[in-house]
Amino acid sequence: MPGINEEKEAMRAAVTRGVGEKFEISEVTIAEPMDHEVLVDIRASGLCHSDITVAEQGMGVPMPVVLGHEIAGVVTAVGSAVSRIRVGDHVVAAALQPCGQCRACLKGRLWACSKPGALDRDPGAAPRLRDGKGALGQLQGLGGFAEQALIHENQLVAIDPAMPFEQASLIGCAVASGAGSVFNVARVQPGQSVAVFGCGGVGLNAIQAAVLAGATSVIGVDIQPEKLGLAKKFGATEVVDSSQVDVVQAIGELTESEGVDHAFVMVGVPAVAESALGVLGHDGTVYLIGGMSPGTELTLRPSPGDSLLLPYQQGVRGSWLGSSNFYNDIPLYVDLYLKGRLNLDDLVSNTIALDEINEAYEALEGGGVARSVITFPAPS
Repeated sequence: MPGINEEKEAMRAAVTRGVGEKFEISEVTIAEPMDHEVLVDIRASGLCHSDITVAEQGMGVPMPVVLGHEIAGVVTAVGSAVSRIRVGDHVVAAALQPCGQCRACLKGRLWACSKPGALDRDPGAAPRLRDGKGALGQLQGLGGFAEQALIHENQLVAIDPAMPFEQASLIGCAVASGAGSVFNVARVQPGQSVAVFGCGGVGLNAIQAAVLAGATSVIGVDIQPEKLGLAKKFGATEVVDSSQVDVVQAIGELTESEGVDHAFVMVGVPAVAESALGVLGHDGTVYLIGGMSPGTELTLRPSPGDSLLLPYQQGVRGSWLGSSNFYNDIPLYVDLYLKGRLNLDDLVSNTIALDEINEAYEALEGGGVARSVITFPAPS
């Protein structure tokens, strides 16, 4: 039996060595859990667009690194100080790192934690992951593109074991970000109008959450017909192909020039965000959900001669993981799914093996895919 700081037998993981490089399948050793750490056998890991953005652009993430932050699995070991999670629990990971002790965490504002680095191992401790070339990082403390992950208990939530792993894996990011931006950030009310720019996994969750919240007009915007078809399946009342028409004019016609109450931008493209500003009505707000490159700037012209931001009391607001208090939100989404009120089945476009990750990301970039999910068979 390995000691508490010793490493286990090697597992397989997809490693990103440098910016712009393909994922490399490598034999990786993982440390035994210590203190508040939890060892998870990963059963499903979703392919989020944010991971490929990091792989292609860096986004300030130190490399080499194991990416992947949509995780569901089974706990196989826990550190000596773990109190919330038990061996055998089915768990979902969240892409936030709440210290649990700062003012924001104590108020339930986990996305605003001031000390996320508190969940990392001490600098003098052995790394959680390493391969033959040295230590490896974990994106947001997770590292889900691997057979196992060593995660601080603060980032995990135990769920009902009736929940299938593939669908569960999407809750920690795609569902929390999309549905959370509707429920927690915008707090969409019955009778309001919504436009969702970008109908991938996060956008589809925003659409179905807007329907659950009682929005009477839910407009899906994308440039890919397949995703617009999915938007209708998830409850969009209208869709707009912004590659074919002027989206501001089209939404103006759909709303009889009144604009929408809420516009959610799921893609990190400044021009899309500026288009979203153009579809707002009185008191309308644009919510920026999709990650943009560091240094990106948006052009805001609030004077009445150029824009209606001031007299119409319009606004722009960021949203990080749907302002999720995931200890509460993840069990809620699981419950909604198990009761047939939240459609996660149609989010899983296909399941793949770890070795197929590069091809799956190429397919995701090509459109028509909501989410591919890496699945790992249960140990025999």
